[in-house]
Amino acid sequence: MGTSARLAFPPDSEAGRIQAILQMRSWELQANNIQAYLGENVGTVPEPAIKHGTAGLTPSPPSGSLTSSTSALMHSWFGLMGLNLDAPEDEAGIKKATENIKALIEHEMKNGIPANRIVLGRFSQGGALSLYTALTCSHPLAGTVALSCWLPLHRASPQAANGSAKDLTILQCRGELDPMVPVRFGALTAEKLWSIVTPARVQFKKYPGVTHSPCPQEMAAVKKFLEKLLPPV
Repeated sequence: MGTSARLAFPPDSEAGRIQAILQMRSWELQANNIQAYLGENVGTVPEPAIKHGTAGLTPSPPSGSLTSSTSALMHSWFGLMGLNLDAPEDEAGIKKATENIKALIEHEMKNGIPANRIVLGRFSQGGALSLYTALTCSHPLAGTVALSCWLPLHRASPQAANGSAKDLTILQCRGELDPMVPVRFGALTAEKLWSIVTPARVQFKKYPGVTHSPCPQEMAAVKKFLEKLLPPV
């Protein structure tokens, strides 16, 4: 039987701004309804979602201004100063957000979920954070779902990666017509990942005609990836 509970961090910590929803579901529900689980639109496609065979933990990013060419105010994990290879990066913000997600991983492990049953995944900026967190995590996670994103702090990779990162399994998906995170960012990210992770463990999928948004084919690929990576226990 599925149950749900809210997980709150101490309000005096930075992580206190992250609200996490722990959804306990049977594997059959996840396998048969993965698209609904991940979300039907860009707003709810997995937050750095911690997923495993029986539960999903979906933290939301703290609100704040996202500095980019759009000059839009939106929820963000860290400051975005530009989307080009030479743009400066918010290293402090990225690392702080990474530690927040690692705290959620520790919480799940203390509740009996082994690291090899945890997958991080999200769309766009959250996907970027998922990649960086998984690569630098001290625990050998099962894998990462990286949708329409890039690898942040790429200049420090692979030096910053943890030794266990080579065994990480990664699904990287993106639209070929993405105007926000150009497809070449995806290609360069894949090349960098192949230098860090065992190449056979990295899948890079591109979808013609798709912009900065998910598509049914992408969700089907995520479903297949999770079913193989996290078999019923």
